[in-house]
Amino acid sequence: MNWLKSTLSAAVGTQEPIYGPEAIQSVAQQASETPYTVLSKDQLRWKAYQYTNVETQTFYIMADDGNLFMVQVIYSNIAGIHTTAHFNTKIFNLKGDKPHVWHTDALSNCMFDEQMHSFGADNLTLTLNEEGDAYHIKSTVNADSIVDIKFTRKAPGFVAGKDGTSYFGTDPKNPWGSMYHGFWPRCAVEGTLTTKEKTYDLTGRGVFIGALQGMKPHHAAARWNFINFQTPTFSAVMMEFTTPPSYGSTKVNVGGVLKDGEIVYAGASNSVTHTASAQDPESDWPEPTSIKWEWAGKTADGQDFTAVVDGPLGKRQDRVDVMGEVPGFIKTIAGSVAGTRPYIFQFSPQEKLKLKVKVGETEIEEEGTMFSESTFIS
Repeated sequence: MNWLKSTLSAAVGTQEPIYGPEAIQSVAQQASETPYTVLSKDQLRWKAYQYTNVETQTFYIMADDGNLFMVQVIYSNIAGIHTTAHFNTKIFNLKGDKPHVWHTDALSNCMFDEQMHSFGADNLTLTLNEEGDAYHIKSTVNADSIVDIKFTRKAPGFVAGKDGTSYFGTDPKNPWGSMYHGFWPRCAVEGTLTTKEKTYDLTGRGVFIGALQGMKPHHAAARWNFINFQTPTFSAVMMEFTTPPSYGSTKVNVGGVLKDGEIVYAGASNSVTHTASAQDPESDWPEPTSIKWEWAGKTADGQDFTAVVDGPLGKRQDRVDVMGEVPGFIKTIAGSVAGTRPYIFQFSPQEKLKLKVKVGETEIEEEGTMFSESTFIS
């Protein structure tokens, strides 16, 4: 048992000591002076750090025909010893009459271009164009999920604060961990995803998010909330995580609201509230049934800005047991040793919710399409 505990500690880590909230330098501190920075091509580089971290590029697609998709590359390093990469695709069956189509495939012979802007592996390319405003993803890694997609940015991307990063550690000058998010909230999508049964037309709207967790993920965050909301005029995104008690259960929330060609608002003064929930018997987590998302701050020209999405989540689209493929006895011990029990609840209400935007004294309401996640880890 002691050997197994020490092995699990090396792999997933035991709970950390209580360092307190002063041991996280939230990106909100940067955002108090610089609410956001336009995401440059240089900031789109893969980092590929040689220490424990998880780096992702995730593409969400809301097709014009009503279908919802996710495409993702995950590149991770464990303790500077072992590097892995996976390509994930998901086709959501929003009607609920059939299972979602989910594939996760290990990648071989991974490589980056000289500028670290593009990624490749056997049977996969993820390429950023010269202008830095479009990604092209092509994959034949899985014969039942053949991908050929182009994402073109239609509004500036952004990071909260100066660099989009929260830093962890008791010495701010020498942090031992980090959390980064960069967003392209409003993109035009074209292309296809082909299964053995059919070819899906992905023409529509999309969101790209680059993220890096520069430490053991469950040490950085105990909870997550994410929303991608698309209306004809606006694209709204928000990402919130709550640290474990070791960092004072600190909430860090970044997000923005954009139109074609412009950032209306972006920053770190937002909030998420689970206004109703029900205990899920399988995961034993309080699954949200209604959520209120609020963006608040100033526009670039100094006007007061608020935006709200508030309402029921409808029938849950999926509940993802992150450790579902781990053998049962290891899963149980990992939970008791590290305090981790990660589940992701995914929602996309079929009854349209509204985005209510107020800029100065001008108010606008628009129905839109939503995808959201609420994640419980520890």
